[in-house]
Amino acid sequence: MQTLHASTPDDYAAALAAHPRLLVDYYKDDCPGCKMLDMSLAKFAATDAANGLVLLKVKLEIVGEDFFRGLGLRQTPTLALFRDGEEAARLAGFQSPPQIIQAVARHLAPIDA
Repeated sequence: MQTLHASTPDDYAAALAAHPRLLVDYYKDDCPGCKMLDMSLAKFAATDAANGLVLLKVKLEIVGEDFFRGLGLRQTPTLALFRDGEEAARLAGFQSPPQIIQAVARHLAPIDA
């Protein structure tokens, strides 16, 4: 699973446009749940379910609170799953590797499946 980082709203928009199957991790540094989610994402990345997905990391301290609020985000961590630039699901709070696998299978199954 390829990992990208968005430093600006334009980076975010470009990633949404460029990657048909995108998993977005909205996080901040002082968030214990975000650190736990990083471990889950690392385990998820080692599974077959992660093949062909791109992970976009969006850090609150870099892109700003106004950007987060504009997306309707209420907490970190939050994962969002995007298919062809459209949000397919949003998962607030910590997610275990099996929960991430299940969400990806449900909302981001390979296009040729």
